[in-house]
Amino acid sequence: MDGKPLAIDSLSISTVEMHTGGEPVRIVTAGYPDLPGSTLLEKRRAARDHHDALRRLLMFEPRGHAEMYGAVLVEPDHPEADLAVLFLHNEGYSTMCGHAVIALGRWAVDTGRVAAREPETPVNIQCPCGLVRTSVTVENGRAGAVRFRSVPAFAFARDAMVDTRDWGPLQLDIGYGGAFYAVLPAQSIGLDLEAASVRALTDAGEAITEAAAAQIPLSHPDDPDLAFLYGTIFTDGRDAFEAAETRNLCIFAGRQVDRSPTGSGVTARVALQWTRGQLALGQTRSFESITGARFAATAVEETTAGRHRAVIVEVSGKAHYSGEARFTLEPDDPLGEGFLLR
Repeated sequence: MDGKPLAIDSLSISTVEMHTGGEPVRIVTAGYPDLPGSTLLEKRRAARDHHDALRRLLMFEPRGHAEMYGAVLVEPDHPEADLAVLFLHNEGYSTMCGHAVIALGRWAVDTGRVAAREPETPVNIQCPCGLVRTSVTVENGRAGAVRFRSVPAFAFARDAMVDTRDWGPLQLDIGYGGAFYAVLPAQSIGLDLEAASVRALTDAGEAITEAAAAQIPLSHPDDPDLAFLYGTIFTDGRDAFEAAETRNLCIFAGRQVDRSPTGSGVTARVALQWTRGQLALGQTRSFESITGARFAATAVEETTAGRHRAVIVEVSGKAHYSGEARFTLEPDDPLGEGFLLR
């Protein structure tokens, strides 16, 4: 479908709208075409190569915006999965998204997709990075907070040097938490995470992601489709063992600013902290976002990922509903297939 006209007469896509810490999650519940492929990564490639027009229609204006985020439900191929999902954003298709997993866990219980059990209901969500196990708090039949354990997380590179145009040689870490992130304190480039403008942090995040992606080759032991740098996370530098709380901001998919603490990013940060001895197994830390939303994260179990020493991280947070929608496209709408203004 990409590059071809959409089937306008039959286009009708239904969604449930949610947010986690202010970060939107547009869950596509009906109207998206079936995708070929025996694995979820094959379905992801099919969506990217043949149905990208639908991503633009759902994520871009006038139905979305540059910061929109989406989740498309597809058939799982993992035997333990209750549902499978592809993640959409302004630039493409991510491999893991913690804030969306939290929303999907609550949605799955509330809709009866997974039968509710009190006090917690397990929901297994297959993501492109692998199986993510969630536990959804249920009280009086209503779903609430969600915690998830993602795929093994690890430090890919520590104290890597990257040449940048604006800051010269820059030291940063690369962590994997279902997606790869460059991680560094904002103060290392002269920015205060709480006082700096979002524009300044966004400009810096985009530049650092581009520089790191060009200079640090990535690899993943499971599949080459997972080996790309998703974004940059600026931290407040509070990584010491005794720190109970810390703050970060993630710039991903080019210039998209995560309103949540970033579930996969928090997972990557915990892996880096644990590898450095700044966090012990069983120790919980609170991660705050630009909106003041918080995720709690705990390093729960040591494991491996290929050659990497890795850790299983549990992240918890809460999602909320904001509405429902049914999207159509009129044949005479010159802007209906999507555009972006920044």
